[in-house]
Amino acid sequence: MQRDERPRRTKKFGHERGRVALLLLAPSVIHLVWWIGIPVVATFALAFTDYDILAGTVTFNGLDNFQEIFSDSTWNASIWHTVVFTFFTVPVAMAIAVVLALLLNVKMRGSAWYRTAVFMPHVTATVAIALVWMWMFEPRLGVVNTMLGWVGIDGPVWLADPDWALTAVIVVSIWKGIGIKMLIYLAALQAMPNDVYEAAKIDGASQVRQFFSITLPLLKPATFFVLVVSIIDSFQAFDQLYVLTPDGGPGNSTTVMTYEIYRTAFKEFNMGAACAQSVVLFAFLLVLMLISRRLTGKEDDVR
Repeated sequence: MQRDERPRRTKKFGHERGRVALLLLAPSVIHLVWWIGIPVVATFALAFTDYDILAGTVTFNGLDNFQEIFSDSTWNASIWHTVVFTFFTVPVAMAIAVVLALLLNVKMRGSAWYRTAVFMPHVTATVAIALVWMWMFEPRLGVVNTMLGWVGIDGPVWLADPDWALTAVIVVSIWKGIGIKMLIYLAALQAMPNDVYEAAKIDGASQVRQFFSITLPLLKPATFFVLVVSIIDSFQAFDQLYVLTPDGGPGNSTTVMTYEIYRTAFKEFNMGAACAQSVVLFAFLLVLMLISRRLTGKEDDVR
């Protein structure tokens, strides 16, 4: 009798574990479907419609929204501004982060304070950072132009000059994003095996040779992660640009794709075109992710 009952108890226990697992996964699945899955599907569907949000009507119009946005000079300029913004913020911030991580990886007094200071901009509210930098970029009393004046350079009106507004925003974005990148690189450096460096020293490898032959290759998984996250952040940058240069900056000089999507959707109430712009932004990110994946190695290297 006992032999017959034992399998039934095991099967029941297995079902209970399955129910518990489904119960624990349910909140995450519901959140994923409700806040990500449905909006993504709706965005792709509405990109091919004329959606009047005030009248509540939806009419299929094919590729009209895409023809409309690509004939808009402001949207085309926003694509260019986004590419320039990403091109300068991502590699520059990554290079500075690697250098800082190497410096802060050395054992020295007060290293914890230095790491905290570098990481602090990442956890500071973007609006607060933007307000401080607005004061620093002030043309007459700001710190930046004052320091340039010490070396005989007459600084521009940074945030009000169409030729310099995007540069000013790029500087702020690089400064804000260095902390988290440095932290990732620092964690990767501290996880590296010491025996490899000891063997290199025995073979007479210099510090420079160790860096290019050992450190950089071992930083490859961290570099891929930082690159992907940085590209996504740069293409989705909005808050610091909106606060520093409202309404897209002087002459739309700092209008990026995310701001143009916001303006099309919530100022012009052209939801169909805004969804089409979002699809284009998604396509840009997808292509860049594939290129990044191709450049930084195969999947096995990341594990």
